[in-house]
Amino acid sequence: MRKSLKKQLITTVLSMGIVISLLSGCGDQKETKSTTKKADVTQSADQEAKDPVNTGLAAGDTSVLEKKAGKMRDITSQQLIKEMKIGWNLGNSLDVCEADTDGDGKVNQTPKPGKKVDETLWGNVETTQKLFDSLKKDGINAVRIPVTWRDHIIDKKKNTIDPAWMDRVEEVVRYAYTNGMYVIINLHHDGGGDPDFGAWIRSASEGDKTKTEVFERYKALWTQIASRFQNYSDYLIFESMNEVGFDDMEENKAFALLNEFNQTFVDTVRSSGGNNAKRHLLIAGYWTDIEKTCTGIENGTFKMPKDTIKDREILSVHYYTPWQFCTTNQQNTWGSKEEIKQMHDLIDQLDKTCVKKEIPVIVGEYGFGPNDPASCRYFVENFVKYTYDKGIASFLWDNGEQYDRTKMEWKLNGLMDALKRATSHKSYTINKK
Repeated sequence: MRKSLKKQLITTVLSMGIVISLLSGCGDQKETKSTTKKADVTQSADQEAKDPVNTGLAAGDTSVLEKKAGKMRDITSQQLIKEMKIGWNLGNSLDVCEADTDGDGKVNQTPKPGKKVDETLWGNVETTQKLFDSLKKDGINAVRIPVTWRDHIIDKKKNTIDPAWMDRVEEVVRYAYTNGMYVIINLHHDGGGDPDFGAWIRSASEGDKTKTEVFERYKALWTQIASRFQNYSDYLIFESMNEVGFDDMEENKAFALLNEFNQTFVDTVRSSGGNNAKRHLLIAGYWTDIEKTCTGIENGTFKMPKDTIKDREILSVHYYTPWQFCTTNQQNTWGSKEEIKQMHDLIDQLDKTCVKKEIPVIVGEYGFGPNDPASCRYFVENFVKYTYDKGIASFLWDNGEQYDRTKMEWKLNGLMDALKRATSHKSYTINKK
């Protein structure tokens, strides 16, 4: 999810004239301000034993990460997911790119002359250690850091990633990682909804020659990323891609092509050295759509990749249902019996098709539009509690409009309280208020 780069999907659901305001937050109420003081990342002996990250490592100190591999525990991906409480996305930061975000057919977001694409291009401030310190204090223990690489390839023939960009990605990963947070990184707008403006993964459907070139780039990027992060512990997870489908192909061929990408991802990471032989990997579903992916699993068109190690793969899906409430202000309220049933039915489908068949699941994105605050809180609490109680981790999409990254405070009053209740494993009635 990102600004209006979902336009390829939007146009299939909404009319061309609709102006989308993606996940812009609800109301003007403020959450109690979080402290912005630097967190002490040194953990107690008991916590260190439980959380095998490189504890006591100050932000920016790479000495341990460069010389000593983090611990990879002998646990399944489902066991790993159970340790994730409240998940959050650093959206519209490291995933920014030159793009047509208003759907007029022209690139309207480009850096200033002489400047490179950086994380502030889409209006967010530069990411800092203080941001992750504050998030950790608020209860966030898992973060998804979407990353777009397409504007940072300095050698198109060799598909070489700009070393400065790779360094920045690792720096931001460390902000979370050294705080004892789970971290997910991926290939974000390299796939997805704007193939005319740089989303190169989808062009694999255009013919054999193009497909060969796309797979060469895909493998080259993951080889470099996996190599850079090979010593990180199992608190770091790789995700194959974001929201990719091939609707210009016959359905069976489209699913087969996505399966081929996911298999290439697993094979590339596993052969890249260090801890990557055992790393937990997040496998993108078809368009990360719950119904399409589950149906694909049931009829055999979508397949989890073959792996050299057991129980280290997780399915990635997203949740934006109903679209008009989750991404726009066209539906201002949510919470009818029919809407709650619709939510539960989709999650039950995930549970039946995947979780109960030993395919762990992470909902990498879910969110709400600029709508009624009580409805937004009710939506979030219902969704997160229902998924969490079934062993599914979920990550709130935030493009900068849910959490003020300058003031270090939540924009929707009561949101964190709702998330903490939802991940408490307690049985209670959710109230809309």
